[in-house]
Amino acid sequence: MILHPTTETTAVAAPAISGPASSAVSSALARLRKYIEREQFKGYDPYDMLNCPIDLRRFGKWLPILATQFQKRCPLNFRPWLGIKKEYNPKALGLLLTAYSNLAWLDPQANFENRLAFLFDWLQANMSKGFSGACWGYNFAWASPQKYLPRFAPSVVVTGIVGKGLFDYFALSGNPSAFELLRNSCQFILRDLPRTRTREGIIFSYTPFAKDGCFNASLLGAEILAKVYSVTGETKLKELARAALDFVVAHQKEDGRWNYSIDFQTGRERAQIDFHQGYVLESIYEIIRHLNLSDRRYLESIRKGAEFYRRQQFFATGQAKWRLPRVWPVDIHNQAQGVITFSKLGEIDPRYRTFAKTIALWTIEHMQDAAGFFYYRRSRFFTNKISYLRWSQAWMMAALSVLLLQDTSRS
Repeated sequence: MILHPTTETTAVAAPAISGPASSAVSSALARLRKYIEREQFKGYDPYDMLNCPIDLRRFGKWLPILATQFQKRCPLNFRPWLGIKKEYNPKALGLLLTAYSNLAWLDPQANFENRLAFLFDWLQANMSKGFSGACWGYNFAWASPQKYLPRFAPSVVVTGIVGKGLFDYFALSGNPSAFELLRNSCQFILRDLPRTRTREGIIFSYTPFAKDGCFNASLLGAEILAKVYSVTGETKLKELARAALDFVVAHQKEDGRWNYSIDFQTGRERAQIDFHQGYVLESIYEIIRHLNLSDRRYLESIRKGAEFYRRQQFFATGQAKWRLPRVWPVDIHNQAQGVITFSKLGEIDPRYRTFAKTIALWTIEHMQDAAGFFYYRRSRFFTNKISYLRWSQAWMMAALSVLLLQDTSRS
């Protein structure tokens, strides 16, 4: 199961894209790419309220939390009046590094070198400071009842998505600096992230600042270790990646789903069934592929999880449900992750790749604006059309490029 044709520096011509579905996806992707480039890779974010010039923490603990949640849900964009500017987001640029790497595989004659170089150079120059290895965080502060994290506080999720982009860029170009930066991110995962070990395996914490257990986040860290192992052959990376994989597989429910996180003090799991299911499935797929694991229980875990994901979280039309059991709103993040996950799982069952196209076509028809960008959320009665670079555009550009690349790789 190989995503890229080769990891050598010599480009390999991609087969021609054909068929009405692929044509529609290619057209939508071209419109989206033009929009993102017009925006110069900058944008707003659903959670960027605390980028307001006024320090809301001066008014107490709860105002930053409530203001962020209000802004996230509001269909009116007050950011220009609040002094919140469009910015680069490390996670968005990591996703775009994946997307442009995929585009370069799809069309070796096109010149994406300048865009790829810009994305890589920015990420290299804008790492979070003060940690053992390369790491990244969001370009906005985050406030919750439990904690407050400043701008660019690193997490395994942002670092993992950037790491995936670095690996894709390295696979395309063979750039040794890209792999060096990726390898360096393993030091952040291994040295800075608290981890919990049980008889079932290990789980990496979400950030360096607290010991916790989020299933999809831990797997993103393990996925980076597995991808670096596939190049270096370092035994320690394989052992830890597999231990993290074993922990998550052991916590899969009988119906195929995973909960969002586990509290080790109480043993309780937080049930939140949404796009994170797709995260988990994608990471399991990538980890077993790059560790070259043949244990059938991993494949069975994917099969059972994928069937839950397809039957319970999506309608046959390709529309995703928001959070089970709630149907509305349709969130672009659910749509994008569905495209990515089922595109990749097409290696296991071709029906999944077909379903990935179904999701993509529904999303293009119902959530893409004439200007090229994708809407944030569509509810039963109205649509939130605010353009969010990270949450919406970068994810959809990565998703559509993955779909097309997977479609051509089987030809």
